[in-house]
Amino acid sequence: MTDRPVSSWPLPQPVGEEPPDPRLSVWPTGQRDPAAQLRDSGCVAATSTDTDRIPPAVAAHAITTYTRPGDLVLDPDCGTGTVLSAALRAGRRAVGLTARRRWWTIARANITAAKAHGAWPDGSVLDAHPKTLATIRAAGLVGRVALVLTTLRTPTDTTTRHRVPGPDRDPDPDRTVSQFAATLAHCEPLLRSGGHLVVVARPRRHRDGSLVDLTTPLIAAGTAAGLAPVDRGLALTAHLRGRRLITRATLAERRAAARARAAGTPIALAAHHEVLVFQLVHDAELASAAGGIPWPAERALRSGLNGSGHPGARRAA
Repeated sequence: MTDRPVSSWPLPQPVGEEPPDPRLSVWPTGQRDPAAQLRDSGCVAATSTDTDRIPPAVAAHAITTYTRPGDLVLDPDCGTGTVLSAALRAGRRAVGLTARRRWWTIARANITAAKAHGAWPDGSVLDAHPKTLATIRAAGLVGRVALVLTTLRTPTDTTTRHRVPGPDRDPDPDRTVSQFAATLAHCEPLLRSGGHLVVVARPRRHRDGSLVDLTTPLIAAGTAAGLAPVDRGLALTAHLRGRRLITRATLAERRAAARARAAGTPIALAAHHEVLVFQLVHDAELASAAGGIPWPAERALRSGLNGSGHPGARRAA
């Protein structure tokens, strides 16, 4: 994997000048296996049925890195609620949405379990789609969210409501990112000044086994929503032992890798989730100025991606 996305930086740059990269860092979040993480975080047993969930250790790391006690954390597609549970246990307020009734029930159970163990009491989960955030129901959240923490989820079949089968397979990654881009646009007005939007995405493969490039379209989607990429990380899902990574792949993943090796197309076992961090455009401008990196604010606001019609651009004006 390269440190730089394949596409050009979303903001125009002077001729001959290299665009700034989001910083690349490694989060040591794989020291405990998934089952142990769920036990340690007090999640109910059924939480494991959500295979797209953000691991509790990853959620906890993001929350402690980008928020302070009492801040509001939002997951617009929270699944079984690992983000909500981690936020409450860290002394933050939490709001989540999920359109799947079964996951809503499990997320509610995780919130109740966190509160029973003395966690911050202000947590809720709505049985709703992310697009609800663009309606009057979410008016009270505008400009108040310190952290939007969410993941790129495998799409469900629109008729059966079941997930697309196959581990780490996405039959239409373009459609998945397109749907996710709408969620980012709904969340942008909710961010407060200085807030962050963090996307956690596990590696995905095309049908032929090759890895899907998620970084490039996700950066483009965030930029189109009026956000600026400011950081990038790898959240380990493997155990770090000295200089070695001990993967925690499932039996199905190991068998698929063995078949690929036998066929002459080696497939590496996944050892991390991709993490992309965004901020409002004017916050990124201020941070860049403070770090001595020029940020072409006036050109960014005139560009087609971050035009004056975006809330982020209006706040920067």
